[in-house]
Amino acid sequence: MLERTSPKEADISVATSAAATPEDALRARARRLAEGGIAALAADAQVIEVTLSEALVIGLLRQGVRTYFAIFGHGSTDLGEVLRVYTEEGVTTCINCRNEVEMAHAATAHAWVYGETPAVITSIGPGGLQAMAGALAASSNGIGVYHIYGDETTRGEGYNMQQVPKAEQGLFGRITALMGQSYTLHTPEALRDCLRRGTACVHHPYRAAPFFIMAPINTQPQQTALNLATLPGRLNAPTLAPAGQDALTRAADLIAGAKRVAIKAGGGTRTHAAAVQRLAEALNAPVVLSPGSLGVLPDDHPLNMHVGGSKGSISGNHAMQNADLAIIIGSRAVCQADCSGTGWPRAQAVININGDLDDASHYANTEMLPGDIGAVIERLLEVVRPQPAGDWTAACTAKKDDWTAFKRARFAQAPVEDPVWQRPVLTQPAAINIVSRFANAHGAVKFFDAGDVQANGFQVVEDSAVGQTVTETGASYMGFATSALLGAAGVAEPKYGVAFTGDGSFMMNPQVLIDAVEHGVRGMIALFDNRRMAAITGLQLAQYGREFRTNDSVAVDYVQMAGAVSGVRAIWAGTTAEELEVALAEGHAHDGLSLLHIPVYGNHDDFAGMGAYGSWNVGNWVDDVQRDYLMQKI
Repeated sequence: MLERTSPKEADISVATSAAATPEDALRARARRLAEGGIAALAADAQVIEVTLSEALVIGLLRQGVRTYFAIFGHGSTDLGEVLRVYTEEGVTTCINCRNEVEMAHAATAHAWVYGETPAVITSIGPGGLQAMAGALAASSNGIGVYHIYGDETTRGEGYNMQQVPKAEQGLFGRITALMGQSYTLHTPEALRDCLRRGTACVHHPYRAAPFFIMAPINTQPQQTALNLATLPGRLNAPTLAPAGQDALTRAADLIAGAKRVAIKAGGGTRTHAAAVQRLAEALNAPVVLSPGSLGVLPDDHPLNMHVGGSKGSISGNHAMQNADLAIIIGSRAVCQADCSGTGWPRAQAVININGDLDDASHYANTEMLPGDIGAVIERLLEVVRPQPAGDWTAACTAKKDDWTAFKRARFAQAPVEDPVWQRPVLTQPAAINIVSRFANAHGAVKFFDAGDVQANGFQVVEDSAVGQTVTETGASYMGFATSALLGAAGVAEPKYGVAFTGDGSFMMNPQVLIDAVEHGVRGMIALFDNRRMAAITGLQLAQYGREFRTNDSVAVDYVQMAGAVSGVRAIWAGTTAEELEVALAEGHAHDGLSLLHIPVYGNHDDFAGMGAYGSWNVGNWVDDVQRDYLMQKI
């Protein structure tokens, strides 16, 4: 019988440290990583003996994860110790936060704006549930972020603090698995598989999402052999497009036979703006944006019809309602983006370009062109015949002119006497426009919170490029915008951020007042205060003619509140356009976080909002919308 020799014994020496203390060995490895990355560490030995906590940090480094947003608890002390040393040696950056929802949003914004994958750390229990809830924003907008939760032990010695008090195993792992993809590091040896699955989720080319890692308290400090050569790197999938010509030819025939082609550019087009513009110009097809795709075509591009959907715009909804062929690109066709399925009443067919098969096959009578948006459009352009501008293009252009004139009238609205403020104040569209123009002029990123500010905001902004606006419409998460400012923490060349938030959204996550100062974030909170949940009030009035429990009588001095935090410049923004512009300049000049308290008109007169132009399957509209949906051809 032949004697078996393990590959480790035969070929690979396992690095063991003769350092005086475990921290000395930990610090020595961190210094090697700081000097030359994983290649430098592997030059000493391919296989090293480390704890699971350190192995996880090294494995994430292999995928480019260097920034951690953390609230350390009893479930993450070992992981925290590794990050302490690695951060002191300049290998990682650790942003300590005060609220798990806040840090989940900050991590989402960090990935969204800067393209770097971060990780969120907390423990199971209330912290994990809050971070998980915050992860909805990343999931709904296709943003990849790692979430690492310190989990209950694997030994089953009895209830662990903060676990779900139920006699079953791994309940938090099951909860996170419902929220997205999840992995429990039940043994250190499972790390390689965990990281392989993680990058396939977090760096998915078409539907990136949060990936949840459950790190049991007792497995974190366990020693394990880590083979540096086999650590999974960041997923780098090749671009894909349909093979052969059949599907492309059928799509080209649909285009040639249509009289009124319109393109719907969803959030997936954010990284393919140039390709979308080439297709639109070749077909002379109007482009309807989603709130998440602002800037895919410059605002002044003649084919940009602006946002369409349940809120929409005059021009965007006109294009949707009258097109006989819809080219849907990178869109999930969510309820408000296509008016709960009723946004294309005259469309006879759909060409759907999307890497995700579920989304690509969403509509009836669809010609699917699955794959990378840019690659698919390039192939489609090879077979379509360029289309001249005609009556359809002219009609859409006329509607865009109507929308532009409408916006200008809303922006020029003079301050109006408000019963709450007991003085004339700016309307919300007028105020948002002033702040938006200021942000664009100064190269700032505009973050929009959920609610009436967001709803008016995506109709108001006039962007020339993708990335000028980040609006979280997927989960519609109140408190996202202010928390997103913290996403610039630890960035070498941070962008100035302006958070557009309402009074209700701001109070959901005011912790950024402290955390932004702590981590040296420079940005601005533009707080539009109408003392109500105006978006829901408007819906109640539109559907039932009465509002109910969507406002309060409590006045808040946000200048005094924010000014109580050392380092925050809190400013009363006044009640006129001129006063607001002065306040904006003052806030922007501050070397840190500023907050502008902007009183806005709270009643729902026609002149006070941007209007709604589509259908939505809610409230007492349900019967009509569902009847219309039944009659759609797509």
